Amino acid sequence: MVETWLVEVLKGAGRFFLHPVLYYLVFLAGILGVKRVKRERKNFHIRAEDAYFELRQLFPIGMVIGLILSVITIAVGIAVPFAAILLIVGFTLIWSLTTNIRLMSPAYTIGATFFAIIMIAQNNWSIPLFTKAFSSIDDKVYPSLVVILGLLLVAEGILIFKNASKGSSPKLAKSKRGQVVGVHEVKRLWMVPLFLLIPGNALHLPFEWWPVFHLGAKEYSLIFVPFAIGFHQQIKGMLPKESIQLHGRRVIVLGGVISLLSLAGYWYPLLSIVVAALAVIGRELLALIAYLKDESKASYFSKKNNGVMIIGVIPESPASKMGLQVGEIISKTNGVLVRDEQTFYEALQKNRAHCKLEVFDTNGEIRFVQRALYEGDHHELGVLFVQGDRKFDEKIG
Repeated sequence: MVETWLVEVLKGAGRFFLHPVLYYLVFLAGILGVKRVKRERKNFHIRAEDAYFELRQLFPIGMVIGLILSVITIAVGIAVPFAAILLIVGFTLIWSLTTNIRLMSPAYTIGATFFAIIMIAQNNWSIPLFTKAFSSIDDKVYPSLVVILGLLLVAEGILIFKNASKGSSPKLAKSKRGQVVGVHEVKRLWMVPLFLLIPGNALHLPFEWWPVFHLGAKEYSLIFVPFAIGFHQQIKGMLPKESIQLHGRRVIVLGGVISLLSLAGYWYPLLSIVVAALAVIGRELLALIAYLKDESKASYFSKKNNGVMIIGVIPESPASKMGLQVGEIISKTNGVLVRDEQTFYEALQKNRAHCKLEVFDTNGEIRFVQRALYEGDHHELGVLFVQGDRKFDEKIG
């Protein structure tokens, strides 16, 4: 028994490296990084994070969450047919082609798969090359898909809360009043790999209750599936970290509710349809609420009368090492009052060996920071400001 499980785990892990979504996500993350750097250079003549930043976020935290969820799904015995995995891959590719990265949320990829399976089953559609896989689908697949949908929504919320606020990208835009203002944007991709049970011919049921969400089969195989999770949010009305983490908490709550409700589908299969629809509608409502709330606020990153506001800090720069934060306002540099970018850099040149700043933090309290400057340090300290003479991207509210 142990040897059989070990062999299946190794086989499942091997199939992971044959999965097209794995390589497609690497490609997409690379594209996101290159496009972000290009835009930041257009706005500020320098990039914040390097072009590999999005790629570095793709795996680590998602792998940890995926392993935890794999233990849960295998212990409970959640099984899905291979046809469902094929459809999830298909919708992941289709939604990515829309260039709206947030549509790669599990609410939309697995949600679309759920309703596609219903349509295929109801109309007895024949899928070329995979006729056998789709003909074996029955009603028992619905609860298991919704459970996985709920769990992955929880994972999405955790990823947004823990990771999305890191390295949010500053950009310039034009308000309806014609003023150049700053916004922060996050476009992030994560991969959450799950070990899933599929009907096969390798693993016999070790317990009478396992798997709970059975598909009428007596034997199963393991497959390691890389699920894609995409996220996109633009923030203009508040600090990016606060806004993004609030959104993440809401997605976690939605995922928890969907996960709990999905269990009822085991006893009442029709309820799975309601819960799946609730997941899609709920996720869309959360995105709409975040957008409307942000639109109702005045631009947070705009020109200030008491100094220059920091919209971005370049990693490993003097500004980063001085502890300067996004949203803080530099009011004095080397004892000189600063009202715009030009006076800031002129004051900075007064003493190239040492820099002393008077800063208003995000709570409006004043603090003093200073640091010796060395040869090779960034000549502009590594801070990005809202600047009226730079190119902007688009009009915002």
